[in-house]
Amino acid sequence: MGFQAPATHRHLTGDGEAGLTMPTELMDYFNKQPRIGVLSTASRGGKVDAAVFGSPQMVDEKTIIAALGKNRTFEYLQENPNAVFIIVEPGEGETLEDWKGLRVYLRMEEYATSGDMLDSYKREAAEVVGEEAMAMIHAVARFEVTEVRPLVDAGQGWERSI
Repeated sequence: MGFQAPATHRHLTGDGEAGLTMPTELMDYFNKQPRIGVLSTASRGGKVDAAVFGSPQMVDEKTIIAALGKNRTFEYLQENPNAVFIIVEPGEGETLEDWKGLRVYLRMEEYATSGDMLDSYKREAAEVVGEEAMAMIHAVARFEVTEVRPLVDAGQGWERSI
């Protein structure tokens, strides 16, 4: 989307430790379409929200960009920048352990309700989703990936969950 994260941000390993960047395998899985996920947020006072999202895109190994409406999710992110984006997809078996997915822990680093960041996002996204969907976008936010965990964590690491 033409957006570059500042060089001062921490780089992460697959365990969420400072050091290396996330592998491109995570970026490929995160951006795979079609897919939807659930973005979970909490207010400063601990009230929780969960909303279905299709728009978040991983633009590099540590940065996610998402469009937001003027709604509870955006309100809570302004109060508490921590969130989790959960991606779930059916697996080949019938048990929960067969399902694929990730829990991607995020911290909102910045958002824009006007200006170049929002205008650039809307221009590029309008080609994909159309002008009507663009009218619902109130803000665009940039998140840093702080941790990645499997959908069902049995100690196998996130890489074996996708």
